[in-house]
Amino acid sequence: MNPSQSSSSRRNFLRKGALASALAAYASASYGEGLIQAVDRTPQSSKPSDLKITDIKCGFIRGGHSLFVKVYTNQDIWGCGEAVDATPGTYHLVKLMGQRIKGKSPLNVHRLFEDIRRSGFFEGAQSGMYIAVLTAVESALWDLVGKAYGMPVYQLLGGKFRDKIRVYCDTAAYRTEGPRPEDFAKSAKDAVQAGYTAVKFDIDERNDPAKYDPYNWTASQGELDRMYNQIAAVREAVGPYIDICVDAHGRYDMTTGKRIAHMMEPLKLLFLEEPIPAENPDAYRLITEGTNTPICAGENHYLAHGFRRMLEIGAVDIVMPDLQKAGGLGEAQRIANLANLYYVPFAPHMVASFLGAMASCHVCASVPNFLILEWQVYFDENPMYKEIVSFDGPMINKGFITLSEKPGIGVEINEEGMRKYATPGVPFFE
Repeated sequence: MNPSQSSSSRRNFLRKGALASALAAYASASYGEGLIQAVDRTPQSSKPSDLKITDIKCGFIRGGHSLFVKVYTNQDIWGCGEAVDATPGTYHLVKLMGQRIKGKSPLNVHRLFEDIRRSGFFEGAQSGMYIAVLTAVESALWDLVGKAYGMPVYQLLGGKFRDKIRVYCDTAAYRTEGPRPEDFAKSAKDAVQAGYTAVKFDIDERNDPAKYDPYNWTASQGELDRMYNQIAAVREAVGPYIDICVDAHGRYDMTTGKRIAHMMEPLKLLFLEEPIPAENPDAYRLITEGTNTPICAGENHYLAHGFRRMLEIGAVDIVMPDLQKAGGLGEAQRIANLANLYYVPFAPHMVASFLGAMASCHVCASVPNFLILEWQVYFDENPMYKEIVSFDGPMINKGFITLSEKPGIGVEINEEGMRKYATPGVPFFE
């Protein structure tokens, strides 16, 4: 039987089954049409089960800190994925992973993830660059499978709890040299006027003149006063019902972390992000237990393993894995579901392109404990972020991203748009 006959037979079978069920259910004419349409959308150059991976190619931008991959197959189907931060110098690691899954079916996403991870046990497959690159490859595989079956990724992950994803706007007020409280207030007002219902500000200032010295992690009283005044100005500017998030980038010690969390209590933050470095969950617990300010961490943790102990001991109130480096979309769902067992909200970190943002949205839609997703104000301002990908409709509307219903992730890499931003000296999709 040739592919077109096979496709016709499958459609006829489904229609007959749908028709029989429809007659039994008061002749509902639309019964089963969603499944029929999914079959009709499935590419029929050959059966999806005949798909084989033929190559992986990649491109880097932002000095190598953003990695984009394409996984190609023997049919006219490919998948796109993205990783961030822990990616400079990883071109050959991408190619190595490609060799390890070349010739295999892309449909077995979890199996391929384990094939790559287990083969790298002695190459750093516990965290860092290895897992960041694996994240891009794994995300591309989900995109590819969605396209093969004509389904959005959230459906492959088990369905959705919501149709749109709320984001907070990281206002990037740090771009102003020595920002004053009134600069923070203006940035917050601008974001609210643009439709955002939550904002985030960084309070760590490397060049604060009140700082003791560049290596001492204890904040002076002058630094603490500056932090409080900046965020107090934001609260006054936006009122009581706009959520405020604060990020310290893990730049302080536990003593300072405790003091920041305590002094921010009257300002009723949505969360305080990483007041201390990521490595010590026991130190986080001491901060979390001593404050009513919700404490959030996780952007520098990898795999579900990296979140296990912090959840077991109640180290944080909210987990925030970066879904472009924590291990992929399947691993992100595992992290969210693990957190849900402890009644802990899931609020992913996100500094990727709109490809990574939409990939994150599919995960956020698929779990019950989603809280909010990060969004950078420069996504709205910098034309690069619209040039490097192809997508339908606006990126964002009144502080929400509408979940794509297209097969796969729903956002494509635009190689020609990306080429002018490519990292010099690194092969570009070769």
